[in-house]
Amino acid sequence: MQQSVMAETQQADETVVVHVQLRPRRGSTRRCLAELSALAAAHPAVAFAITGLAKDERVVRVTVGVELGPREAIARFSPQAQAAYAFVSDVFTVLYDHMPVYAAEPAPAERAAAEALLHAGDPGLAPALPAHAERVPA
Repeated sequence: MQQSVMAETQQADETVVVHVQLRPRRGSTRRCLAELSALAAAHPAVAFAITGLAKDERVVRVTVGVELGPREAIARFSPQAQAAYAFVSDVFTVLYDHMPVYAAEPAPAERAAAEALLHAGDPGLAPALPAHAERVPA
């Protein structure tokens, strides 16, 4: 009985992250990241991170994880959830040219590539994202 209550409490407190994948053409990856950075500056209360990175012959797939907040708070449409939904809506509107789609959680290789990008510190490839952009749990 006690384990059941603990499991329900953990599930209710669990932070929910939605993943949106941007698919800029290879030549416009820097522009996509710059636009994402500008969008982040317009939504300072939203926690998000680049959680995945992959590519093929045509596009670079940049997966962004957006923290919606605790599951229970989302059901009540908390201010945090509302802000996160507004950010996601703007991603789809403002970054439309980069073909945003909802995505599954990135594979380990995509996560590792994203971490390498963020730690590389190449200002031309990864513009400085606001500090809140790296708080999303893995």
